[in-house]
Amino acid sequence: MPLIRRPGGRLPIAALALTAFALQTDDFVIVGVLPSIAHGLSVGEASAGQLVTVFSVICAVIAPVAAVATASWSRRRLLTGGMLVFCAANLAVPLAASYPALMALRVLAALAAAVVLPAVFAVTAALSAPERRGRDLATVMAGLTGAVVAGVPLGTWVGAALGWQATFVTGGLLGLAALAFLRAAVPETAPPPAAGLGERLRPLARPAILYVLLAAVAAVLGNLMLQTYLAPFLDDVAGVTPSGLGGLLVLTGVAGIAGGRLSGALVDRFGPVRTFAIAVASFTAAMAGLALAWSLRPAHLAFVLVPLLVWSAAAWAVPPPVQTRLLALAGAKTGPQVLALSSSAVYAGASLGAGLGGWLLGTLGSGSLPLAAAACSLGALGLFGLAQRGASEPVPDSGLGAAEDRGANV
Repeated sequence: MPLIRRPGGRLPIAALALTAFALQTDDFVIVGVLPSIAHGLSVGEASAGQLVTVFSVICAVIAPVAAVATASWSRRRLLTGGMLVFCAANLAVPLAASYPALMALRVLAALAAAVVLPAVFAVTAALSAPERRGRDLATVMAGLTGAVVAGVPLGTWVGAALGWQATFVTGGLLGLAALAFLRAAVPETAPPPAAGLGERLRPLARPAILYVLLAAVAAVLGNLMLQTYLAPFLDDVAGVTPSGLGGLLVLTGVAGIAGGRLSGALVDRFGPVRTFAIAVASFTAAMAGLALAWSLRPAHLAFVLVPLLVWSAAAWAVPPPVQTRLLALAGAKTGPQVLALSSSAVYAGASLGAGLGGWLLGTLGSGSLPLAAAACSLGALGLFGLAQRGASEPVPDSGLGAAEDRGANV
């Protein structure tokens, strides 16, 4: 079927961004209701955190394979079918009376997300004019950022008011809204050119790109190590309740937006390498502050709030330099493939962070989380520096307009 374009129309991109928002929210929303899930299913908080690990692992591993296996399928049918499965898996959560049953539904939702998310990026690239492709891809990826900024606080409040099952039902309803928007706004597009898994992974053969992606994994690992278990950490440090956590997540979300915006301006002025270093330094300082608060527990909430805000701002200051660097290294031809790989890097980091964070929580206690997160962030800085050395050729102009939307996720 020939490609159908809607010149100048922004509704299709908005629908695709909302879909990315719904998928990412479903992955990370457990952060705000983790203690309630653990209590409701009579499991430890570390075990409940593995629901994030499983979701992220499946998305990281299956997404590239799904992109190849479904390359010839109708994009609209693929998006429709995947979102229907995703919504059903979330709406069925109130029927899950045990941890294995909930885990099975999370696996089903993750499989659907792994199929849908690559298609979202492929359709975005197909519907975008060449001069807007980078900006449109960044806009859709901003839906991933918005999930943590807005989706997780919303899910936390819903869970505190109506129970943790209602959080997933809300995710299912959000998915239905995204599906309706997709059906109304996104036209059919031609399947992308046939490309095997090897071709899609070919950018990994370039050391500079590989190092930047590994830096993204390490940065997300450190961030999610704390973020996944933020509820038990804040309960230990300052006795923060689930309802109070929702308010804190809103404040940290605002700080995250500000951090992303500031980071974009710094990238334009100082470049991605110096901006990444500033973000890592700020993140490490915030982790030191949280570690100090833990050592002084019970700490007053005001003492914890400042490092929390700095942490969120610094965490969301990382994506703009990472994405800018990747697009510049990849160039216009392979930019979309590298962006897809960056999504897998985010999920890989998230799964490792949730898994390692759960182990640390169970063995060393919540006080070990900020220290380990800081170590991961410093490791990310080292990898980013290796990428600079590994760029043995002049950085090409990406031609993708990435500088015009710096707030996107990695």
